[in-house]
Amino acid sequence: MNTGDTAWVLTASALVLLMTPGLAFFYGGLVRKKNVVSTIMYSFVSIGLVGVVWVLWGYSLAFGPDLEGWGLIGNLDWFGLKDVSADAPGPYSDAIPHQAFMVFQGMFAIITPALVTGAFAERMKFGALCLFIVLWVTIVYAPLAHWVWGGGWLGDLGALDFAGGTVVHISAGAGALAAALVIGRRIGFPEQTMGPANVPMVILGAALLWFGWFGFNAGSSLAADGVATNAFVVTNAAAAAAMMAWLFMAWIIDKKPSAVGAATGAVAGLVAITPAAGFVGPMPALIIGAGAGVLCYGMVKVLLRFKVDDALAVFGVHGMGGIWGALATGIFVGVGYSALGDGVGRWEQIGDQIVAIAAAFAWSFVVTLIIMLAIKHTIGISADESSEGVGLDISEHGETAYEL
Repeated sequence: MNTGDTAWVLTASALVLLMTPGLAFFYGGLVRKKNVVSTIMYSFVSIGLVGVVWVLWGYSLAFGPDLEGWGLIGNLDWFGLKDVSADAPGPYSDAIPHQAFMVFQGMFAIITPALVTGAFAERMKFGALCLFIVLWVTIVYAPLAHWVWGGGWLGDLGALDFAGGTVVHISAGAGALAAALVIGRRIGFPEQTMGPANVPMVILGAALLWFGWFGFNAGSSLAADGVATNAFVVTNAAAAAAMMAWLFMAWIIDKKPSAVGAATGAVAGLVAITPAAGFVGPMPALIIGAGAGVLCYGMVKVLLRFKVDDALAVFGVHGMGGIWGALATGIFVGVGYSALGDGVGRWEQIGDQIVAIAAAFAWSFVVTLIIMLAIKHTIGISADESSEGVGLDISEHGETAYEL
């Protein structure tokens, strides 16, 4: 094993964990003042819930030995981290302890359902949210992670996803769209102004996400090497290009280059470069980032046009950004860095990427729809009208973010 690589992966794990509080601030600043605490809790509680699930059964389902050789899900041989060593390497890297890989992947599992929660901000009951997160990370996230990274069928097909464009962002975006359709619109949407409550909080959250994303992408090399260095560089380049592209679109169309737009554009670029970070050089990264800024801005506008209340633009940013990034990975792999696989043609790789996009989107959308409908018709998902009116901070948590 390599102590330098181990130190980097553990550091990257801490950086990725920081992204979830960063997301909490980002989302918390975007909602109305009466829902800031509840929205922050949507993300923050994922650390606790998924942190427990991952140790008990989540990691084994996602990365454990393949069940029956079907390439669909892991078995439960590693339940409770049985035989997952802190001293010996595992099957995914000879250079780091198995538990280092496990905890790094656990941070991805934590933030993914937290991303989804932005779709139903300001209107989902906390108890329903907790049940949703546990079910979603078990039934949606773990199988998809296995398909792509855990020895499953999409990885065997040859689909590329360096750090989670498919597993994290397409799944979160598709799940968010399904959740928004089931839970319905907030009272007053789209006629009333729905935030943001605190623009500086949005900027702080985006900055923490940007900072943590270096662990997200460069850490996925699982080594302190040139691949990690390239991933670090292209991550920053794509975020910068996307920020400027989003601002340009907003300046032309909305006549105002807003701070919230700059923050959202940067996040869109970070999303889009995620699947490609280990496979492309800086110039393609600028193209991927700029494309994300334009496409994600446009998708947010389309959803608003059709009055879909994806409250915090999860599908517009993560779904659209993940789809574009996964497709762009096939288009640009080997340009400026890395190379296409031996014997793999460009169009074949693009085809593999399209299959992965379609599979991830369909799986997450359909299963999330089923989970949301099941919760809706059992314990209920939506806060009642009076609770939504007074705000979930008071009605669900008995707290307020500000002394008004």
